[in-house]
Amino acid sequence: MRRVSEETTLSTNDKGRYRLAVDIGGTFTDVVLLAPDGRYWTKKVSSTPEDYAVGIIDGVAQALSDRGLTGPAVQEIIHGTTVASNTILENKGARTALITTRGFRDVLELRRLRVPQLYSVFYEPPTPLVERRLRLEVGERVDAGGAVIEPLSDEDVETALDRIEDEGAESVAVCFLHSYRNGAHERQVGGAIRERLPDVYVSLSVDVLPEIREYERTSTTVVNSYLGPIVKTYLDSLEEQLGASDISAPVHIMQSNGGIMSARQAAETPVKIVESGPAAGVVGGDETGKRVGLPNLITFDMGGTTAKASLIEDGQRSWTTEHEIGAGISLSSRLVKGGGHAIKVPVMDLAEVGAGGGSIVWIDRGGALRVGPRSAGAMPGPVCYDTGGTEPTVTDANVVLGYVNPRRLAGGAVELKPELSTRVIEERVAGPLGMDTLEAAYGVHTVANVTMIRAIRAVSTYRGRDPRDFSMLAFGGSGPIHAVAMARSLSVSTVIVPPASGVFSAVGLLQAQAENHFVLTFFGRLAQVDPATLDGAYRTMVSQAKASLAEEGYGGADLVWQRSADLRYVGQAYELTVQAPEGRLGAPEVALLEERFHDEHERTYGHKAPAEAVEIVNLRLTARAASGQSEPVTPMAGANGHERTSREVYFGPDHGSLETPIVSRSDLTSARLDGPMVVEEYDVTTVVPPGSSARLDEWSNIVIDVGTGA
Repeated sequence: MRRVSEETTLSTNDKGRYRLAVDIGGTFTDVVLLAPDGRYWTKKVSSTPEDYAVGIIDGVAQALSDRGLTGPAVQEIIHGTTVASNTILENKGARTALITTRGFRDVLELRRLRVPQLYSVFYEPPTPLVERRLRLEVGERVDAGGAVIEPLSDEDVETALDRIEDEGAESVAVCFLHSYRNGAHERQVGGAIRERLPDVYVSLSVDVLPEIREYERTSTTVVNSYLGPIVKTYLDSLEEQLGASDISAPVHIMQSNGGIMSARQAAETPVKIVESGPAAGVVGGDETGKRVGLPNLITFDMGGTTAKASLIEDGQRSWTTEHEIGAGISLSSRLVKGGGHAIKVPVMDLAEVGAGGGSIVWIDRGGALRVGPRSAGAMPGPVCYDTGGTEPTVTDANVVLGYVNPRRLAGGAVELKPELSTRVIEERVAGPLGMDTLEAAYGVHTVANVTMIRAIRAVSTYRGRDPRDFSMLAFGGSGPIHAVAMARSLSVSTVIVPPASGVFSAVGLLQAQAENHFVLTFFGRLAQVDPATLDGAYRTMVSQAKASLAEEGYGGADLVWQRSADLRYVGQAYELTVQAPEGRLGAPEVALLEERFHDEHERTYGHKAPAEAVEIVNLRLTARAASGQSEPVTPMAGANGHERTSREVYFGPDHGSLETPIVSRSDLTSARLDGPMVVEEYDVTTVVPPGSSARLDEWSNIVIDVGTGA
């Protein structure tokens, strides 16, 4: 059994080698302090939406103070941030201009003419991030092969710059037709902007996304510019405030693809950190799966505002370039499109719904109970926090049911008033629906579960995967409360709750590696492709990756390459990404690549057509650099002890209210204990309902046998 008791003294040799992870959530900011030997300590503080850096500095200061450390002891800070996604969702980005090829001014309006709600007469596409008066056309033309048909008009460029200067645009995106083949015109315009308007943020599509498809490339470049000044200001402010706290350690940012990069690079390509926080949880889930020998996992992360699900299959994380954000959603789907702004950069393949602990409960005009997507967030928070919240939330329902400690959360950092939860559930839910208070609260809990199951189905059954072939890894502040009931609905037999699951995304930050993704449009029928040319293209991408990672300080690190390709049947409009064989590519390897595509097409869509011609669209390369740094292994006990007790907990109409043991993780053993029970910890609560059993494995994971609930 791998358990270590709390230690309060640190050796002198530990000084200067600590790593810090900081993850911002809708309600709490999570901090993890990691020692060189793998021990780690956790801290939760309230998020500060008015300035997230304030909460970060507060949490970091508390974490260091608790261990008797000061700023110089920190070697590295890794940060997962919601600043980019919130900027888009709240429409608070920089005033942005677009310079594009004449005739392509309205590509952001035309989009793909996809409607996410097919029969909704009320559907409205998200407003373009660039107003039409700032979408500026210039004369230039490059053909699909990269040949210049029409030279760049210097006069048009100057006219565009006049408009940008007069309108006071803070940021400019430049995207020309077929610049992925020849980016010379874009680079000329970029140079002109920087020379004349040095304070304006500039994004070139040839740098952001040198890939075929005009709308996606334009949208991605515009999003990058829209975010650029905001993210840069935030990161500059954070580093300045850390410096004022005597912390000069470099700051690395989690990317949407699960890798980390420097704060400088994040400021240059902020579109890559839109799903920064959620990606870290999947990284942690991947490492947990490898550690315990479970290659197939559904990761389920429920925080204060949203719930996220992702799939780890055969020990591999899933990522996609089919992602949209905006209009209140964050979605990865090949089928449901049109609800947000396309960002075609590699993103961890997540499904996210607006259901978290702070999600507001309401009754629609038809009398149906709804949960989310609005959230009480950190302020005013759930009603039981007594910080100004007046609308019932999922957390309030869980307090009424007895799932959540009625007195305190986060080791006493948040004091609760359960009578406020009872009152608001009675007045806003039970009364209008004519129900008993406990039944109404259980109804809220159930509706939240149904809402979140949609996210799990989106990454499993909707992708041709059977949830019964997977175990569920539950984390986030609220995830382990709901996980077992959801697993039963999906016929998933095992739920795993890792140590420090309430701050698990922050733990995942410390397990991430430096990672860059590269793409090259390489169009042609696979049967006609010269294997040597294909192999040479990959070698060129490897050279680019080495140079990029060297700039990040990983020139001497162990580098790992993963090659893949976007393939489709001739006549199809969209591709599937398939892993390319290792080693030098010859005719047998190209044939194997085609075979893998057929198999993936059948697994995803239920059929394949091996007699049909296959064409290649893009080559992809993922480059990872091993950091050589310490990784989290042993969670240390929190400062607040646990008193074993019991309380009444309501488990639905089949079981009613039961006097239920309240235990800590350390009370569990390798022998199974039958539910019901509630496992309370500093950062999270786990509910083990009747009919389930729980044990502790050698890594201190809670392993729950879901059972039938009988």
